[in-house]
Amino acid sequence: MEQISNFYKNKRVLVTGATGFKGSWLCSWLLHMGAKVYGSGYSPNQNKNLFYQLKLQKKIKLAIFDIRDQKKLENFIFKSKPSIIFHLAAQPLIIESYLKPHLTIDINVRGTLNVLEASKKFNFIKSVVLITSDKCYENVGKLTRYKEDDVLGGIDPYSASKSASELIIRAYRESFFKNKKNCGISSARAGNVIGGGDWSTKRLIPDCIKSLLKNKVVFLRNPNFNRPWQHVLEPIRGYLMLAKKQFQEPKKYSDAWNFGTKNNSVKSVKEIVDYIISFWGSGKIRVNRENKFHEQKNLQLDINKVKKRLKWYPTYSVKKGVQITTEWYLQVFKNKQDSFKVTNKQIVEYMNENNWH
Repeated sequence: MEQISNFYKNKRVLVTGATGFKGSWLCSWLLHMGAKVYGSGYSPNQNKNLFYQLKLQKKIKLAIFDIRDQKKLENFIFKSKPSIIFHLAAQPLIIESYLKPHLTIDINVRGTLNVLEASKKFNFIKSVVLITSDKCYENVGKLTRYKEDDVLGGIDPYSASKSASELIIRAYRESFFKNKKNCGISSARAGNVIGGGDWSTKRLIPDCIKSLLKNKVVFLRNPNFNRPWQHVLEPIRGYLMLAKKQFQEPKKYSDAWNFGTKNNSVKSVKEIVDYIISFWGSGKIRVNRENKFHEQKNLQLDINKVKKRLKWYPTYSVKKGVQITTEWYLQVFKNKQDSFKVTNKQIVEYMNENNWH
């Protein structure tokens, strides 16, 4: 098999939502492999700190515009001529979706639609991976894992926006791409992603780190909620593998894909914070039960399809993921190390672990 780094070297790649948390990690990894990276971002972006901390605006070609502006998106795509697109631009927070439901649905659905329209229009685009969420499934309280062909749904605005995006992706794939265009179109579903540089509001690890940096007590809303935690590099590795496969064989790999966690990776919120405090070296927990919003209590993905067909599987344990996440914040904020070097070092170590050269 051709090494993945060789595949991405000099490839023109567009990342929408480049200024977000996941987008920043993806851009850093693509740069490391020698890709020509183009990014779109939005201002104000609540989670842009990492992108600018890594000085990625000097390392990629960046355009700031609203993903709902189809004309600006198409102009940027026409100028940059990417052969691969990763669509990450979104309103990514469930709690924010209750406060701004119309905005959330508009950004998440129309953004997806605009990327699909552009991909239909330009023949130089060969592979498109559209990132949705594990929240796109109708949560029927299953204790088993959700498979790609399970029913889509969502009772909060964010989840509804992601399941709607999935339906649109499928409709476009079947209607416009299946037999008519040499371009792969896939959706990728991942869950609770953690990693260094995440500063989103009302998210467990950013809130925890903010408290620890100020030597304050860590407040927990739902200490017993279980989540399938995974380090950000795990699903990104899946997106990179998928984009490569469908670039080479679009008909075979255009589909919906779950990039979930190992079977034993469900941990409670309190267990995760206990890990962080032990790696940090200090800290105390207090429980705060004033939570007004519905949050899904248990949702896990079945990853048999990606294991079998893409040969992708998660390699970090939850503890390892939390450890390197905590180390990122420690090295950057306590030891004052260069954040781009710390990020790249973690990418290289992860690549070595997975025999990527």
